[in-house]
Amino acid sequence: MRTVRSGRSARRGLLAAAVAGALLLGAAGCGGDGEPEGGQKTPKDYKVVAGTELCGGNAISADASRALEVITGEPRFEASGERYTVERAAADLVDAFGTPDVWEGDACRVYTPLGTTDFELRIIWTWLEGPPKGKPAQKFTLLKMGEETGAASNEAYVLFECRSDKLAGSSTAAHLMISAEHRTVSEPEDNVDALKDAYATVAHSYSLAMAKELGCEKNGGLPEEAVLDRA
Repeated sequence: MRTVRSGRSARRGLLAAAVAGALLLGAAGCGGDGEPEGGQKTPKDYKVVAGTELCGGNAISADASRALEVITGEPRFEASGERYTVERAAADLVDAFGTPDVWEGDACRVYTPLGTTDFELRIIWTWLEGPPKGKPAQKFTLLKMGEETGAASNEAYVLFECRSDKLAGSSTAAHLMISAEHRTVSEPEDNVDALKDAYATVAHSYSLAMAKELGCEKNGGLPEEAVLDRA
């Protein structure tokens, strides 16, 4: 059985721990109204935006923005950091492609605003050595999209082929994966089908944006809109 990873490398695990610690410290200094205690106010550069403005503004479609609301329960989100753009993620992937010690990276992170329930969704790119083999983990439902798409109630991934001059050393199609995931100890048990569709919609939106940015032939075979039909 092939277990589709969600980018859980040791290196990223350490990074996640550091980020979690920073968020915990930040949360400890906030009052119930989302404002820091001690009279301090939210930083002036803090912004809350619509989902379509996340990740550089050209990665999250209107459908994906609505999907994020299904996932998080919030219609608006913290503005993405400057580094979280499709252009930056594509450049990082191109630099890493074919390098055995760098095979995945952060594409974007989505956070709910201050004063709401904490929620982090990660979008991750991965390059693979070949096409998918075997079956994904049992929690994934396969969808008829791309080379392979799997959706669960807390994450989804889209695999697609990319023939592009930007991916040096690739004489044949490269195999790329975009995953959208919320790391939880347990998987949600309510609205499972709706959540699967929502995560798949977000993963598809970023995958399509990445395929276009890389110049993949025929957009990597991805449709303009997410296909949520079960395989």
